[in-house]
Amino acid sequence: MSIGTAKGPKQVSGSTPWIAGTLAGVLVWIALYAQLARFSNWAVQQLPVEPQSHLGQALAFFIYDTPKVLMLLTLVVFAMGIVRSFFSPDRTRALLAGRREGIGNALAALLGVVTPFCSCSAVPLFIGFVSAGVPLGVTFSFLIAAPMVNEVALGLLLALVGWKVALAYLGFGLALAIVAGFVIGRLQLEGWLQDWVRDIRAGTAELPAGQITAADRIKAGLDAVRDIVGRVWPWIIAGIAAGAAIHGYVPAAALNAVMGDGAWWSVPAAVSLGIPMYSNAAGIIPVIDALIGKGAPLGTTLAFLMSVIALSLPEMIILRQVLTIRLLAVFVAIVGAGILAVGYLFNALFG
Repeated sequence: MSIGTAKGPKQVSGSTPWIAGTLAGVLVWIALYAQLARFSNWAVQQLPVEPQSHLGQALAFFIYDTPKVLMLLTLVVFAMGIVRSFFSPDRTRALLAGRREGIGNALAALLGVVTPFCSCSAVPLFIGFVSAGVPLGVTFSFLIAAPMVNEVALGLLLALVGWKVALAYLGFGLALAIVAGFVIGRLQLEGWLQDWVRDIRAGTAELPAGQITAADRIKAGLDAVRDIVGRVWPWIIAGIAAGAAIHGYVPAAALNAVMGDGAWWSVPAAVSLGIPMYSNAAGIIPVIDALIGKGAPLGTTLAFLMSVIALSLPEMIILRQVLTIRLLAVFVAIVGAGILAVGYLFNALFG
């Protein structure tokens, strides 16, 4: 890619057409993104399937989430490519690492709260942060908090189970995101990123402000899109396809058969069931409400909720293109342990 060579990017003359083209492209992106839900509904209606059937729900999920995640990835990577033209990885790490790392984890987790993304939608931002040189632990704090602790989840919990549980969920969810990210950062596992991600981080050169134009920065963003999106898009589609199948075909009754029991093993069983699944907070919390209504312990059901939206199988498929197996296993182990702790604690407090 153009940023990342020792000689720096080839300069582009005439910034005005590049700026105008970028603004036009952003407007087109916004217009298309706003129509994704309508397009998904229309597309399913054109197919010879019943929209409310298992297959219809799976297809609607896939047709909506695939362009949504790919569009988010493209926009975020483009923006981060431009950002990298201003800040080298060394400068970024100096800002967020060391004694400020805990603050960086907290800020990243709070950013996750106000971004109502499901786990797969949060991955594009994660990839952008990692490729731009943001410390690994900080990016993981965002990745955990974004799907798990957002205003959709909190609003639905408030309506369904009351403010005390919603507030406790907010506190424990943020603590899990901050602590898990901080632990991963302390382990210094940047060497366990995939080689191509390390190459991007190591090869990013800080560009002298007086020698680069707006057109150069825009071209850097386009180069980043070509390099990163071009590499991971097939795996994003594969991950969403797996999520769509699970979304359409896994029955809630089977979940209650396991989580309705208050035995000690129900919490790890709920987490084990939740990890292979995929949904956003709005989609899974009605299931949580039904489980609680049938007598499932609160901690067990919240552990299931956290595992579904913070450790989903489709998310793991996509992250595998950025993380090595070892780093992915560390992420799952640390977050999984935190979710188990939250589940048992909620059962003790609200059981």
